Amino acid sequence: MRERVIFTWSGGKDSAMTLNEIKKTNNYQVVALITTITKDYDRISMHGVRSILLERQVESLGLGLEKILITKDASNEEYEEKMREMLMKYKNLGVNQIVFGDIFLEDLRSYREKNLSTIGMSAIFPLWKRNTKELGMNFIELGYKAIITCVDSKVLNERFVGRTYDLDFLEDLPPDVDPCGENGEFHSFVYDGPIFQDQIKLKLGEVVLRDNRFYFCDLIPL
Repeated sequence: MRERVIFTWSGGKDSAMTLNEIKKTNNYQVVALITTITKDYDRISMHGVRSILLERQVESLGLGLEKILITKDASNEEYEEKMREMLMKYKNLGVNQIVFGDIFLEDLRSYREKNLSTIGMSAIFPLWKRNTKELGMNFIELGYKAIITCVDSKVLNERFVGRTYDLDFLEDLPPDVDPCGENGEFHSFVYDGPIFQDQIKLKLGEVVLRDNRFYFCDLIPL
């Protein structure tokens, strides 16, 4: 019998590769995807993707979606409280594990595990300590398609946002930028690949600079 789990879903490539790994093992049943939404903008937090595209993505995956709504200036306390409420909902339904797409940030993993331990739940990290260059190459080779929706201008310039995550993108990255953007250098939205039933139709919109730091490329649903 497969273990029932919930899955933190950002809509980006690491989430897609994590779900790809989960499906390969066939050891888990994903009960629901959980996504944090900035309610002031109705967009995926940090990634800046419209909720309607998230919904189409999840529909194509054939899975259920739970949204955690936070304010645009949400504190850690607000986020943790909302997340705890969601986790308790599923713990009460007999789900004791949650899947994350983290790859190598030790402090983030410790933070997640510590918070989960207080409510008697545990974390699964299918991509943990995988080589990020190999993960990126594997993502492309498997036929996944993603667009860069956000870049941190402290490490990447505006020309990287709105691009397709492909071999050219990887080759153009500065040597100190992680190929998977694991340090927050960039974020993405996956619109096609082996785990999807249908491609999510979209086009590129305008690029804006937010908080004097992050470039976002709007994705417009078709």
